[in-house]
Amino acid sequence: MTGCRTLTLFATLALSALALLPPAQAQDRKVPRSAAELKLSFAPVVRRAAPPVVNVYAARTVEVRNPLFDDPMFRRFFGAPGNIPREQMQRSLGSGVIVDPGGLIITNNHVVEGATEVKVSLADKREFEAEIVLKDARTDLAVLRIKEPKERFPAIEFGNSDELEVGDVVLAIGNPFGVGQTVTHGIVSALARTQIGITDYQFFIQTDAAINPGNSGGALVDLTGKLVGINTAIFSRSGGSQGIGFAIPAEMVKVVVASALGGGSAVKRPWLGAKLQNVTPEIAEGLGLKRASGALVAGISASSPAARAGLKIGDVIVSIDGQVVEDQNGFDYRFGTRPLGGQAQVGLLRNGRETSIVVALQSAPELPREEVVIKSRSPLSGAKVGNLSPALAEEMRLDPSAEGVVVLDIGRGSIAQRLGFRKGDVVVAINDKRVASSKELERITRDPARLWEITILRAGRQVTARFPG
Repeated sequence: MTGCRTLTLFATLALSALALLPPAQAQDRKVPRSAAELKLSFAPVVRRAAPPVVNVYAARTVEVRNPLFDDPMFRRFFGAPGNIPREQMQRSLGSGVIVDPGGLIITNNHVVEGATEVKVSLADKREFEAEIVLKDARTDLAVLRIKEPKERFPAIEFGNSDELEVGDVVLAIGNPFGVGQTVTHGIVSALARTQIGITDYQFFIQTDAAINPGNSGGALVDLTGKLVGINTAIFSRSGGSQGIGFAIPAEMVKVVVASALGGGSAVKRPWLGAKLQNVTPEIAEGLGLKRASGALVAGISASSPAARAGLKIGDVIVSIDGQVVEDQNGFDYRFGTRPLGGQAQVGLLRNGRETSIVVALQSAPELPREEVVIKSRSPLSGAKVGNLSPALAEEMRLDPSAEGVVVLDIGRGSIAQRLGFRKGDVVVAINDKRVASSKELERITRDPARLWEITILRAGRQVTARFPG
């Protein structure tokens, strides 16, 4: 890394270095004695890192509805749509990176979301069909596999994104605007960006390397050619690059890839079993903290790793295994990238004193979801509900101590949608009867009622609403 940083300084500060030297030293100039001394190029890095970067072509079937044909008067005068196509193929373009010689590819979930057909094009122009192995909406990552089991493909080597520093030179490789594989360069503009609002795990690398539409899922590499991030989003007022791009750190990418290599269809992560919130200036003042940083423990689930480790409400988490935790998102990233089966040392501020606890790294327990669509005539008609387990609460970012039945989806145009129910609502009680399972909720809603009184938990607040039967 020392050599890389020397190259970084030479490349970025060469034009201004003379202005910083004393006048006598500024006149000490030397003519290059060879072409090697004159040449400065990223070509060796690109030759190493570019072959594993692929173009991803995803196709999905979407229903095309003309609202005029929903009007009975229109149909009466103009007839049914007849042979007018009701479906059409929608295509999207992105990038991906081969991370295993067997043809495993990492890309963004939004590139392949809803896709019924996926193809990839390699840097050498060969094209292959691919299948979706795993999707993780919480990180906006997806894993594909090329349908060519006998072929061996060039795979990129992972770097350590935790070793990046602001100012390091990085290269972005992808397929912007579908023009073909393109390489841009810039620096790491910032680290641990957490207020972006793109995914659940917000801990992005910010770079000014030009990233444009089509770059999504492409590689962000360091000057050794190793993968340090997956390019995911840009901040732009025009739709093109304005020097503010965001990449998912390689340490999070490794977790998703490891789940796919292990044969899993979903990503398993450590579960703390505690509700956290950011430390605001007001909270910091009330707790006597010097500055507003860390993650405040606001709730703890019984029998969770947090409870067994001795975590208490009011504790402020400030580090994990010696790495600083600035806020809730920082904790989610640091804890979520720890390997299952081990332990993590969690640094705390408790009653103004520094201490630490050891937390077991285990996944959240799962229960049969028993998903049910409510069809009986009730305020919840059209809602898909399921049993709330710690794993589902973790997945949907719900209070880990919540009990009840969670709304998984709302049918378009359904009674539940019109009455304002939302995905993520937790149904706690109906007509003063506690609801413990989806089957029980379905049974209760089958019985007609003159007045429905439904209690839900939404965004941490319990609300009771009444609806006529």
